[in-house]
Amino acid sequence: MNDRTLRDAGSPIRILLVDDHTLFRRGLTALLSRDPGLQVVGDAADAGEAQRRAASLQPDIILLDNHLPGVSGIDALPSLHEAAPHARILMLTISEDENDLAAALRAGACGYLLKTMEGEALASAIHRAMRGESVVANEMTGKLVAVYRQAAATPAPASEAPAAGYAAGNGALSPRETDILRGIARGDSNKQIARDLGIADTTVKIHVQHILRKLGVSSRVQVAVIAVERGLT
Repeated sequence: MNDRTLRDAGSPIRILLVDDHTLFRRGLTALLSRDPGLQVVGDAADAGEAQRRAASLQPDIILLDNHLPGVSGIDALPSLHEAAPHARILMLTISEDENDLAAALRAGACGYLLKTMEGEALASAIHRAMRGESVVANEMTGKLVAVYRQAAATPAPASEAPAAGYAAGNGALSPRETDILRGIARGDSNKQIARDLGIADTTVKIHVQHILRKLGVSSRVQVAVIAVERGLT
């Protein structure tokens, strides 16, 4: 049984918010309520309360801040997975530290988002996470690639090798697509890539869709990792 079978088809995505700032939780609840496909079913101010609420509510998504009193969000990930094994956990934090990013993903977070993002982008990320995608803030993509490059430089046991899915697809990229691939690997937004290459944002968006299809992946993070593997960064 997968995550989607645990809730009725067409029902809202049930969300648990974990953050120690009451006003932020209230504001985020109001923001997410604008999307009829999302429903905040509970909130918590620390890791212990989050674990109890996750066990009782069994949410689809847990939005988790890292800077919590007592146990950090990253350290709380294993207990939250145990309490709500079918929930997808997204970090939502102010930290742009690549070590926090790497630690969160290693501990089982399926995404790493920043509190500076727009509300519509956050809602979109939640929907994508429910579709099984890994979602990482564009600003963190370049840092993730740096972490991946550092890890790749050190041989790891076969059991810890990077997922084969990151290398999926053998589509040949055009010179323009390769330029855009490099931009994605740097963590640039579509707007920044368009500015650097002197083309329209919509043109970049179309090229990104072609790149995803050719490489057989579903996220910009996977594209960035492939760029490292192919020595294009």
